[in-house]
Amino acid sequence: MVAVAAWARISRATPPLDADAARGLLAAEFPDDVFEAPWIAADGGGAVARSGDRALVVYRLGDSWVARSLAWDAALAAPQRGGKVHMRLDDIAAPTAKLAVTGVNPWPPLAEAA
Repeated sequence: MVAVAAWARISRATPPLDADAARGLLAAEFPDDVFEAPWIAADGGGAVARSGDRALVVYRLGDSWVARSLAWDAALAAPQRGGKVHMRLDDIAAPTAKLAVTGVNPWPPLAEAA
């Protein structure tokens, strides 16, 4: 019985997001929002979509996904360190979304940088 209880607490890996999975997760978490095509983190560990003046963010935290929103301007201004963009969220339970970026998949998205 102890072994079963210990096994039940082992975290399960969440699969990386692709475009379809990101859209589905964003639509489920933000059902009243209309959003643009999501930007997906280089490692599939999160996604950001614009909905008006807000950034809708989903990212992996532990063995699940977390959804938060912040001002679009704040998302664009988020600093990058160590190959990740650090989006500060006003939430004690999930204070920062850290999303992987690469030269092929830069932040901010190329359309927004212009």
